Amino acid sequence: MIETPVIPLRSTMPILNVVLTLIVVGVLLGLINAYIPMQSTIKSLLNAVVVIAVVLWLLYGYGILTSSGHVNLPH
Repeated sequence: MIETPVIPLRSTMPILNVVLTLIVVGVLLGLINAYIPMQSTIKSLLNAVVVIAVVLWLLYGYGILTSSGHVNLPH
């Protein structure tokens, strides 16, 4: 009996979900920046953390970065 290799399908996020999530995160961050009084250094740190988290979420969501730390680039 010949076994065929199982090729895992790379799941990608639908573009509509990505756009809606980016809009929601951007609006929430803008509201926090506008209406919650914070020192400017804390506000800058919060903005940087949110941007890094969103970039990592996108990299994981599109399969470029895996949970084991491997980076999958297109050939």
